[in-house]
Amino acid sequence: MAVSLKALVVEDNMHMRVLLRTLLRSIGISEILEATNGDSAIQMLAETKVDLILTDLSMEPLDGIAFTRAVREAGTSINPYIPIIMVTGHTERHRVEAARDAGVTEFVAKPLTAKNLFARITEVVERPRAYVRCDDYFGPDRRRRANEQHQGPWRREDDVDTIVVGGI
Repeated sequence: MAVSLKALVVEDNMHMRVLLRTLLRSIGISEILEATNGDSAIQMLAETKVDLILTDLSMEPLDGIAFTRAVREAGTSINPYIPIIMVTGHTERHRVEAARDAGVTEFVAKPLTAKNLFARITEVVERPRAYVRCDDYFGPDRRRRANEQHQGPWRREDDVDTIVVGGI
């Protein structure tokens, strides 16, 4: 998958940054920026356009979830649609859900393998998902596949139309 992408690696651990940089270069990504936390990454994004972000979850002072929310905020972000892959050892369900709810595009658990990382990069490059905006979420559509038999606006049994009467 030799592609001309520019990637930003947001990781506070130097050894993990080196590993990610090496893996990215092995698939032909030669333009790689690095930031040690979410704050410095936000500053970099204001100055430079990138095509892909790899971020850790646990960093100070701005962690990967807060960083993702900052990128997704359309009013303050230079590109709220950029693919964000979270690479982390924190795989507890509540953390994965928090990352998803913040707008992370893909999630890779540590210990990292080249195969898993490349699979996630392939997903965001070759099969990008549509983005969804609603009151409490902005980010990639959480549904990975379309249901061709679906006939209507709702996808869950308990979804119902809300009828507003009298402007209330």
